[in-house]
Amino acid sequence: MINSIRGFNDILPPETYIWQHIEKEAREIFETYGFSEIRVPLVERTGLFSRSIGETTDIVEKEMYTFLDKGGESITLRPEGTAPVVRAYIEHKLYASDPVAKLYYLGPMFRYERPQKGRFRQFYQIGAEAFGIDDPMIDAETLEMLVSLFQRLKLEGVTLNINSLGCKECRPLYKEKLINFLKDKKPSLCQDCQRRFEINPLRALDCKSKTCIELTSLAPSLLDSICEGCKTHFEKVKEHLSLYKIDFHLNPRMVRGLDYYVRTTFEITAEGLGSQNAVAAGGRYDGLVKDIGGPDVPGFGFAIGMERLVMLVKGQRQEAEGMGQGLVFMAMLGEKAEKAAIPLMKTLRSNGIRLERDYGSKSIRSQMRRADKLGAKIVLILGDDELASHSITVKDMESGEQEKVPFEKVEEKIRALLTERQKVMSKQ
Repeated sequence: MINSIRGFNDILPPETYIWQHIEKEAREIFETYGFSEIRVPLVERTGLFSRSIGETTDIVEKEMYTFLDKGGESITLRPEGTAPVVRAYIEHKLYASDPVAKLYYLGPMFRYERPQKGRFRQFYQIGAEAFGIDDPMIDAETLEMLVSLFQRLKLEGVTLNINSLGCKECRPLYKEKLINFLKDKKPSLCQDCQRRFEINPLRALDCKSKTCIELTSLAPSLLDSICEGCKTHFEKVKEHLSLYKIDFHLNPRMVRGLDYYVRTTFEITAEGLGSQNAVAAGGRYDGLVKDIGGPDVPGFGFAIGMERLVMLVKGQRQEAEGMGQGLVFMAMLGEKAEKAAIPLMKTLRSNGIRLERDYGSKSIRSQMRRADKLGAKIVLILGDDELASHSITVKDMESGEQEKVPFEKVEEKIRALLTERQKVMSKQ
């Protein structure tokens, strides 16, 4: 037997309904904020990621799936979505008539890391990128869009953590302060922090090693070292978040694992996910477009970890139940009933009603068991009695109530029952 590769998981029904539900809600919300979908390749030239993410990051040094193609070129399965979207923005000159572009994407990413709860080697992200806007209002508005998605999904126990990383002018001054603070502690830092000490010492601030957490607990604050321009920008972000009535937690130790971030950075964390509790993260990357070869255009974006988001939604019973609430099952008794049901099933499916049936000569009891196993909320029963009266018995599986309905009124009855159930669900 050939099994799947470690860290590459199948997503099976009924969980796929939850994925589809999240994707649908994300598309609807993002598009109301003026974002449009973009689809980029799974494979890019390796240089795109080493230039954008940073040569010394864990992703580039340890985690990328990189190989030579048959032409001898180094190519990489995308480990994140921002760099490919930036590459597409530049390559197709989306900035030509107007530098402002708001794009979102959905799809798989790849990193060679140890699989654990909510973390796999092939994982899925939903992300959004806003180009050409340096106004801090876009930082707050994009965060508000993300929070709106989580509210639509009825998630509880989530926290928005924000910080400012300063800019390319003021951050080197803080980097020097931090190196001076840590230099006599360097031998006690973890191996990764020692290795990155000269190039990217800021990563020590959010290192998960207990020793590094203790050693950096009294480190100088980054927020005390940023320039006036960065302070003003961050104050406006916080002000606009307050105007949107969005609660946030200021976390001055949060620096993120990608080198391209400047100024605003954030994570959304959730209870119940263990140590890997970040479900979404992102920030501002004002120099990235220029670094990759495009014009000097600012950007702000984020990515959501789908596996972790699905875990949160699955933990909420009423939301998970809602995924299959539209399923209708057709139970037919005898060949005449089956033939009579075909035009009705075709009409219902053509009109968007999700309908399943059993196959072969099965008893009504057997068909009802299958309907229950599939989670059908409504069962349509068609037998000799119904054929004689040109009607169908419509059974509500929740209440157990049933009634005979004329053929021409069946769709109307189904929609009424589904609408009533949706009202009940929305009140829970």
